[in-house]
Amino acid sequence: MAQGVYNASKASLDSEDRYRYMPRLDLSPNLKIHYIDINKSGSPVVLLLHGLGATGESWGLQVPALLAAGFRILVPDLRGFGKSSYPGGALSISSMATDLVYLLDNLQVSVVDAVGISMGGTVGLQFALDYPERVRKLVLVNTFAQLKPERWDVWFYFFFRIVLIYTLGMAMQARAVARRIFPEPKQAELRQILINQITEADPRSYRAAIWALARFNVTQRLSELTIPTLVITGECDSTVPPRAQKQLAELIPNAQHITIPGARHAVIADQPEIFNKILLDSLMN
Repeated sequence: MAQGVYNASKASLDSEDRYRYMPRLDLSPNLKIHYIDINKSGSPVVLLLHGLGATGESWGLQVPALLAAGFRILVPDLRGFGKSSYPGGALSISSMATDLVYLLDNLQVSVVDAVGISMGGTVGLQFALDYPERVRKLVLVNTFAQLKPERWDVWFYFFFRIVLIYTLGMAMQARAVARRIFPEPKQAELRQILINQITEADPRSYRAAIWALARFNVTQRLSELTIPTLVITGECDSTVPPRAQKQLAELIPNAQHITIPGARHAVIADQPEIFNKILLDSLMN
């Protein structure tokens, strides 16, 4: 079923000239943000933010459902990933959020529904906190306000990833991450797609993003959020502990929290039909 949905989403992206032309916004001589803009006459505008090492294309399984519902779909490659450039130096979640403001202003989009997974969730969260007038609804998927693992095996996993990226390079990092996120034999194609995306990432931006995520902490600001917020958790997420996601939802006023049984960290890919239904129910009600 996942393969069929993937093929459908790829066709949708192709129909929008995704593979022939990807628009680019030049923020500076060293920083260029590439993005997908589908169904420009649609409304509301949904902004999809990808995870660490991935690209905007990772949302391909959501495109057909959002398109059928009439949304305009904006999918940027965050700075340093995909086709977007890495300007060098330190990277922060705040700077990634600010990039979104320039992108939306350039496209004359005033308000969006912000949806982010993992690292994209932290960017969406920061964006909603810093620019609440630009967000109609917020959906946070397998993400956190502060990465503070409580179990030794989670700490070891993140330490292992840091060691890999500094020693054996992106190829080994990609295989290790993909095996953890898509461990089942039937997920071989999804695993290879993720490996390809991570391998193509700039190692400098990947390292900088890991440290930016380690520093990220907006726990004390969560009470500021008055935007309708949904936190979606994969029950079997082994990257961001579900307990941390539960605490995130509890600290956001009136946030809704939904756990998808059996889903892992890449819930948008391993449980796309269930995820899409939950997402559309949230955005359309």
